[in-house]
Amino acid sequence: MFDEVKQVDAGVLNVGYVDAGPADGPVVLLLHGWPYDIHSFADVVPLLTAAGHRVLVPYLRGHGTTRLRSAEAVRNGEPAAMGVDAVAFLDALDVGTATLAGFDWGARTADVVAALWPERCRGLVSVSGYLIDGQESGKAPLPPKAEYAWWYQFYFATERGRQGYARNTHDFARLIWRTASPKWDFDDATFDRSAAALDNPDHADIVIHNYRWRLGLADGEPQYADLEEKLATKPTITVPTITLEGDANGAPHLAPEVYAKQFAGPYEHRTVSGGIGHNLPQEAPQAFADAVMQVGTPRTSG
Repeated sequence: MFDEVKQVDAGVLNVGYVDAGPADGPVVLLLHGWPYDIHSFADVVPLLTAAGHRVLVPYLRGHGTTRLRSAEAVRNGEPAAMGVDAVAFLDALDVGTATLAGFDWGARTADVVAALWPERCRGLVSVSGYLIDGQESGKAPLPPKAEYAWWYQFYFATERGRQGYARNTHDFARLIWRTASPKWDFDDATFDRSAAALDNPDHADIVIHNYRWRLGLADGEPQYADLEEKLATKPTITVPTITLEGDANGAPHLAPEVYAKQFAGPYEHRTVSGGIGHNLPQEAPQAFADAVMQVGTPRTSG
């Protein structure tokens, strides 16, 4: 099914996506991270469709066959823009509500939609929890150990880093895969299948903008300013939520007790054991699918 990528105009993007399962099933929107792609969900999708869900898996901006529709558009990676992308994608497919689930950039985007447009979100599964933050807090220094883990943010802040990432995208991605999931024994074919999505012509510019924006080194676009102001207040999420964490996640992440208070609705945290790293849906597809099915089950009044 992942060979049948469709395209749809949605907001500022022409989005490449997979659409699987019964057309009348409850919709699940799966959002991948960086530097990954839709194949992070290759083993999750069959589990969800077998349970009767319609599953949508779009390439995020700067990945795969997704393109900005205007050559003049800013290659913008700020969180609010990606949240708007997700809502525009649902609108383009006439989907009113969906269960949103993701990891890395995808988890942050799912969090943004759940916080700003809860009426569009039936439930939320977020790997590494609450990932909403503002530019100002991103400027604040962290303890040395935490700063060390974010080494690539500082690399991307330089012109050398921008050029280096553009020239060595696949090698860089492989390094992130290894360090973020130190116990995941993926093979070359698995990596190459996803790395092909990073050959998008806008990819490097969007990635660099994303990380520079977080450090306050790049401006966002005016049309997203009001949304970013709301996100900077760290709004609570009220929709039913399950947060997940792998027991061997090598990427920077907070302990669940730090962010639990940000979820004001029905909430549960699960730590997935077995050497599971950052790319949790690909490393532990059953655990991820189980969480999606739990929060995405329609509730009836008693």
